Amino acid sequence: MQRRLRTDWQLQARMVLTMMLLALVYLIFAAILANAGAGLPTIAVIVGGLALIQYYFSDRLVLASTRARVVPESELPEVHEMLARLAAMANLPKPRLALIQSPMPNAFATGRNPRNAVVAVTTGLLQRLTPDELEAVLGHEMTHIHNRDMAVMAMASFFATIAAFIVQNAFFLGMFGGGFGGYGGRRRGNDNIGLVILVSMLVYAVSFLLVSALSRYREYAADRGSALLTGQPGHLASALLRISGTMERIPQADLRTVQHANALFIIPAAVGEGAGLELFMTHPTLEHRLNYLRRIERELAEAGIHGHRL
Repeated sequence: MQRRLRTDWQLQARMVLTMMLLALVYLIFAAILANAGAGLPTIAVIVGGLALIQYYFSDRLVLASTRARVVPESELPEVHEMLARLAAMANLPKPRLALIQSPMPNAFATGRNPRNAVVAVTTGLLQRLTPDELEAVLGHEMTHIHNRDMAVMAMASFFATIAAFIVQNAFFLGMFGGGFGGYGGRRRGNDNIGLVILVSMLVYAVSFLLVSALSRYREYAADRGSALLTGQPGHLASALLRISGTMERIPQADLRTVQHANALFIIPAAVGEGAGLELFMTHPTLEHRLNYLRRIERELAEAGIHGHRL
């Protein structure tokens, strides 16, 4: 049965607003750098080039960093069939499937658009979830693809690292070609380095909070999309509980190898992730996600929706 997921206009508005606010923050940042005598053309070329690489090759970079291997349809045929069915229901191209050799149960989606999308799953996920739970997780990732939030998150997260780049290289940039005063204004450049570092740290903090807020909402949106695709929010809730409960038994060494991709995973690869303030988290707490799924379950029950019927 073909099913087109509805456009989540709240998510779309939040993504646009986040990118606009980030753009404003970095325009102000650029103006301060220019006033401090920074070599903005050099910085712009470096950052612009890296941004293009991030946009066009983000899926390959993520897959390489997590050691994910794209598998053909002859391998894991049941998972391929599940992905194909969900894609057809959502009126989307079937994404490629990648496998990560890790005992940690988890999954993520990447790619700049639905035609270039990849859904990656770990061996731990395939071993621990029931077919219904696995389908719910894949429905969650399919919703990320439908919402195109992977590309927005990749770019937003990338620009949030620009300030960190400036902080790490402030002294180096000050030694060459007009960066923070250059040779002709070394004393002025040294005086300005402290200001630039302070502003960079502030910009990074603001960017981090904006991106984290967007990341949390996109997880809620993907949870809802999975519930609508499968018609069974309880299956996703069960999967989240199983994944979260298993995470505590995974060796820390295995978790550390993939923690850099935490924002992409359906559950962060970290023990006790929900213990801190949600304001600083990339995902809603498990408790909040389960409550949200219960509310969706009640809504579907009142509408008489069951299974794959919507």
